[in-house]
Amino acid sequence: MINRDLRGYGPNPPTTRWREDARIAVSIVVNIEEGAELSLSTGDEKNEGVYEVNDLVEGYPDPCMVSHFEYGSRVGYWRILDTLEEHGVNATFSTCGRAVEVSPWLASEAVLRGHEISAHGYRWERHAEMDEEDERSVIRHTIDEISKSAGVRPVGWHTRSASSVNTRRLLIEEGGFLYDSDAYNDDIPYLVDGIKKPHVIMPYSFDTNDMRFFNQGGFIRSDDFACYCIDAFDNLWNEGCKTPRMLSIGLHPRIIGRPGRIGGLKTLLDHVLSHDEVWIAPRRDIAEFWIKTHAS
Repeated sequence: MINRDLRGYGPNPPTTRWREDARIAVSIVVNIEEGAELSLSTGDEKNEGVYEVNDLVEGYPDPCMVSHFEYGSRVGYWRILDTLEEHGVNATFSTCGRAVEVSPWLASEAVLRGHEISAHGYRWERHAEMDEEDERSVIRHTIDEISKSAGVRPVGWHTRSASSVNTRRLLIEEGGFLYDSDAYNDDIPYLVDGIKKPHVIMPYSFDTNDMRFFNQGGFIRSDDFACYCIDAFDNLWNEGCKTPRMLSIGLHPRIIGRPGRIGGLKTLLDHVLSHDEVWIAPRRDIAEFWIKTHAS
């Protein structure tokens, strides 16, 4: 059963400004999935079929697919890290447990540069079909692997696309999670009941996201990504004079990390940083501010 709230804040959204009186909080999320994609060559039950093309190879290993993912960890990851560092920006690295199990440096290097490491499941897969006990085990395994590699326990969670009807409850029951991003239904965070304190929902976005370079999503040139995200930022920044707004920017090393696309991220960051009253922060920091400010 899915409990829905179709009204949300309605005509009375919060009016409290963000930290340092900012109008808008900008959350940059780098999704670390390389090494966690489904692959027969890794012993998984099937191959991943979504990368630069849609091409599911069934019954045989797929060297082409895994090579596309490897570009993200070999090259794109470093290109994104350097771009963020050049702009003085900290991000959330939403990380699959198996990705850092096979490449621990993906977590440790990001932490060394001041970024947050959050959880993105163990394998890069949806949870919708998992039974409760299997999903609980996956969540615990993900926490363990990320904690070992990052040296810090993740406090945020985001399932690949489809969570199960149990995911949020299991995260709350497991304890230690401040927020999850398994929602796409608002431009600011909101609170749900937790066990000892409220749990923060940090809505994510599929439109201000480099995934739209794939699957005929509308982005072709780097400026397509930059212009769309800039339009979103400008509208939210303007609205932020009345109510706080949050912009989520979704990135993937194997996508935006390509040489023909990374310029879009640079253009976007230049534009955002040219404005006053902007707070660019990891999701952990935004969630902590929200619960401190809005929990009764």
